[in-house]
Amino acid sequence: MQNKQDNSSLQGTQPLVSFIISYYNLPVQMLCECIDSILALSLRPYEREVIVIDDGSNVSPMNALMPYADDITYVRQRNGGLSMARNKGISMATGKYIQFVDADDHLIQATYEHCLDIIRYHDDADMVLFDFSSSDQVPIVFTDQEPVSGTQYMRHNNIHGTACGYLFSPKTLSELRFTPGIWHEDEEFTPQLLLRAERVYATDAKAYCYQQRPNSITSDDKESSQSKRQSDRLGVIVRLQRLCDKLSQDDRLALQRRIAQLTMDSIYQVIIENHSRKALDEHLESLRSEGLFPLPDRNYSTKYVWFRRMTNTAVGRALLLHSLPLLKKER
Repeated sequence: MQNKQDNSSLQGTQPLVSFIISYYNLPVQMLCECIDSILALSLRPYEREVIVIDDGSNVSPMNALMPYADDITYVRQRNGGLSMARNKGISMATGKYIQFVDADDHLIQATYEHCLDIIRYHDDADMVLFDFSSSDQVPIVFTDQEPVSGTQYMRHNNIHGTACGYLFSPKTLSELRFTPGIWHEDEEFTPQLLLRAERVYATDAKAYCYQQRPNSITSDDKESSQSKRQSDRLGVIVRLQRLCDKLSQDDRLALQRRIAQLTMDSIYQVIIENHSRKALDEHLESLRSEGLFPLPDRNYSTKYVWFRRMTNTAVGRALLLHSLPLLKKER
């Protein structure tokens, strides 16, 4: 451990990673476990920057965070949603790389260390993509891909949209920020960030532990929540579709694959959440009006080809309406 004299001599050194933790109305113990998982990494104090953005929680967690006073920066702001919290963190971050962490999740030390090694030994990395787990018990053996541009990666792979799934250099951002006031903000942000990245290192290391809470936004089954999820999801897809017209051919092809993947997922979610032929028909008509349906005839994956064919016929759509909710219930 560095003593105070050693640390003072390193003042002004740029942190290697800025960890931006978004927090809102969660048990404080979850936030503490999240912070502990960061402090347990091999990063020395001057190599890390931990920024906690409290997005206007009903009760501030500041008293519980006093033991971390020397290790974190705590900011409390008026509630504006996850996008506003992350944008605030971006504006404060000084690290060479940024990592988003949700306060109810945590990093898996052994495998996240591998991601840190990638940026330590490859200073040309713009992004490091890694995998997730719902448990800390993960394989320590993993495989890395050769670095490629974000455009090339997205042309040949289905991506995870979540913004917690990668380390990235803030120099790739330019003016890019999260869109305030919407859900599924990650799905709009991540593909645009990838298009800006020249060197992407991908690993299958499961470095992030994701906790699915029953009362989270993504699992809330209220009709109003379902309606907002579907509306915001469609808005993201439409904005990405319109962005394609401004892109080079390679970038456009890469983004079109992601748009098709998101469109397929939006149809799936409408079936799962609504169980209604009327709701499905209305959604498909909205997609059709934007040139998003029928799904493009591309061999992106076996699942995509199968789903595209099913949604292209009335019989196939009827089968999906009957079978998909049953399959989800069985899981």
